[in-house]
Amino acid sequence: MPEQNTSEPDPAAAMARRWQPISRSFSVPGSLLGEGVNLYADVSVDVAWRHTPTGRELTRPAYWCGGDRFAVRFASPEASGSWVWSVSLDGTPTGIKGTVGLTPGEPTDAFEAHGPLCMSPDGRSVTHHDGRAFLLVADTPWALPFRATPQTCRVYAADRRAKGFNAALLMVVQPDMRAEGPEDRKADGGFGRGFFDLPERELKRPNPEYFDRLDVLLDTLWDHGIVPVLQPVFQGFGWKGLGVAGCAVPPADYARFCRYLVARYGHRPVVYLVGGDGSGHESQVVAGGEAVQSCDAYGQPTGIHYGPNRVCDAHQSADWLDFQWCQTGHFGHHQPDRAAWLWHQQPAKGCANGEPTYERSDRASGDWQGHEAWSNLCAGGTMGVVYGAMGLWQWQHHGGEPGWPEQFCSPGLGWRDALDFPGSRQVGAVGRILSRYDTTGLTPDWTLTWGLPGLSKPDGISVIYLPQGGPINVLPEDIPRRYAVFRVADGACVDEGQLGVQQDTSPYRSVETPQGAHVVVFGP
Repeated sequence: MPEQNTSEPDPAAAMARRWQPISRSFSVPGSLLGEGVNLYADVSVDVAWRHTPTGRELTRPAYWCGGDRFAVRFASPEASGSWVWSVSLDGTPTGIKGTVGLTPGEPTDAFEAHGPLCMSPDGRSVTHHDGRAFLLVADTPWALPFRATPQTCRVYAADRRAKGFNAALLMVVQPDMRAEGPEDRKADGGFGRGFFDLPERELKRPNPEYFDRLDVLLDTLWDHGIVPVLQPVFQGFGWKGLGVAGCAVPPADYARFCRYLVARYGHRPVVYLVGGDGSGHESQVVAGGEAVQSCDAYGQPTGIHYGPNRVCDAHQSADWLDFQWCQTGHFGHHQPDRAAWLWHQQPAKGCANGEPTYERSDRASGDWQGHEAWSNLCAGGTMGVVYGAMGLWQWQHHGGEPGWPEQFCSPGLGWRDALDFPGSRQVGAVGRILSRYDTTGLTPDWTLTWGLPGLSKPDGISVIYLPQGGPINVLPEDIPRRYAVFRVADGACVDEGQLGVQQDTSPYRSVETPQGAHVVVFGP
């Protein structure tokens, strides 16, 4: 077949910077397709990218975007030269080709400056591709993809970014097979439908308009510095507990959807949560994890989020698994030992408490959330911290919106009210405090003082958490002398200084902190 380039011209993207997102769309000739083919479910379209002059090669899956069209999204890890791209259908070249040149230029945001995400060399934490630390500070607006509008998403993203959050856990589609309601995001009980056939336990007929809108919502999050954590189809409670599809759809359908998510959103920083609120042993989970690994050219973090009563060690040795997230349930119990247990499993994986108690569940308000975040972090959840709020996770329009059991609501309050719950400011402060430091390689350490929880790394920073504040006695002689004291309630720096010279008659040096929960960071 003669060479052809059927991509739509896009002068703005004719030249691209390093890590700048670009897109190309094209049609596969009908002569290459069989009669009655489902372009989403029945064919696999891949785009090979070859760089000049290095010869580097990357392959990105393309995705069906409606009608007879496919699209591929890409971000260059190289800063100069050019990329030639070519399309194959089920492994057979189609002759569709194109070229993208690279040009120097200043990045427009931190994601473009530092690239997609990956795990650190020790497997414990997340970094960008250039090695810059990315301590996850995540919120749980699970239902945002199928409930939010572009306007409400902007309100949400601006609030969370200002508080210090940098990630959002999302159910990509409404997962309840028996959920009913109008396809109107502004109506009580309304929601967008990602797959027309999800109620029939299949994922073969996606709704292109739904994913076009999801593009807008995720772009809004990225524009505010918030990384989407994408859970394909929930395995646990779901949205209203009305028969989740994540345990019912064929594993092949689940894997295909994971490939689709990599194709559509994996060119920008994302985290893939292939297991959601289950045991981790569901057949869909391993199918999804293997699918992500097979088609993700950037190697972004992939892992499992478990139900509250689960042993969190499924597929611990799998190559595709990067992290394990426990869940401590909804009853206001501090259980940092769960994070510590995850830390000690081998081979080492990233770990965090992915779902502590939601704020305003008649418990877990304000200071509880700050203590929970720092306790889990210091116990070994060094991948980051996660927060949740009643009314927000299900994107409840208002306090009186019907359809949820009372135990999952905050009486009289909806998602917008939940943004102002005080605990969110305390969890977000983890990001406001630690984003100025290199947190890669931090390990739990209670030897820095008289048994207080902390974190440290050789030749790096040391962190001590003081739930009540007051004086602390610093023990190691080689701890960095420079220190800063931060208030947990809002992340404000309340004191900075240098440790005094250790006296021969004393085994320690002292630092005074105000009363109340504070964090002391030693280092540059």
